[in-house]
Formats: sequence, structure tokens, C-alpha cells
Amino acid sequence: MNKTRMMTETALMSAVLCILGPLAIPIGPVPISLATLGVLLATYVTGPLKGTISCLIYLAVGTVGLPVFSGFQGGFAKLAGPTGGYLLGYLFLALISGWFIHNFYDKIWMQFIGMCLGTVVLYAIGTLWLAHVAGLTFVEALAAGVLPFIPGDIVKMIVAMVLGRTLNKRLSPSLSR
Repeated sequence: MNKTRMMTETALMSAVLCILGPLAIPIGPVPISLATLGVLLATYVTGPLKGTISCLIYLAVGTVGLPVFSGFQGGFAKLAGPTGGYLLGYLFLALISGWFIHNFYDKIWMQFIGMCLGTVVLYAIGTLWLAHVAGLTFVEALAAGVLPFIPGDIVKMIVAMVLGRTLNKRLSPSLSR
């Protein structure tokens, strides 16, 4: 695959993240966001490396101030704030879920397990950061930043599997990994 195509695919998935990321429902210190769906789609469409790079670009764009984070916010303060750990956790979600998607493309349950493992790592990083920044105990941070999100994140994983597989069938084989 040529470098121009690789850069285009990565930039396209970064753009998808920038579109989905701001769409959020504020329910407390951590909003419900479609960014995790974007991360999962990025790894489905481009693979673990380019999916992770797409996340890095998304985080960089948001950190410099463009309003691509939840609630159409941006800037370093958002990354350093209560949700910063979850934002950084996207990188691990992309790496872990992308590895499983890439290596077990014909085994949907293994992909789901990989997405769950990636999400657990995202939750752990985000919860530890939320507890630190907000002065909460780990259990309080878990209650505020994880428990309300589990059902929605499972739905996002299922949507990503269906939509990701559909996109891969419609796109050239070179985009699927």
C-alpha cells in the first residue's frame, strides 16, 4: 500500500473521530460520547496501527483547541480535566481491540473479547485519572465514570462489529487491515 493511501485512510478515520467525538450527552463528570464508536470503527477499517494513529491525531487536534471533544470542547484543559484519562484510554482501546480485530477477523467472539479488554483498560486509566483529578475514591470514580456506560459501550461494540464488517466488505480489501 502506498504512503499517500495510508495517510488518507488515517486522516479519514481521524475526521470520523472528530465528527463523532463531540456528540455527547452530559450525565455527570463523564459524558456519554460516540468517540468510542469512532475508535472501534477506525480500527475495523484501518487496522490497529493506523487506528491508533487516527486516535493520536484526534487527541492532538482536540488538545490544540479545536472543539472535537465531548460537548464540542477542546483544549489542553479538557485533556487535563476529569475526562482526560478516558481520552488517553482511546489509544489503548484502539491498540487492543485493533489487534484482536486484525488477528481474529473471522472470529467475531474474539473480536468482541478484544473490544471488551480494550474497554476495560480504557475504563481503568480513565477511572484512576478521574479519581485523582476530581478527588474521588476509586469506587466513587468507578460509579461515576464506568458503571453508567457499560450498556451503551456494549451497544457501540455491536454496532462497530456490524458497521465495521459492512464497511470492510464495501471497501477494497486493503482497507480491512
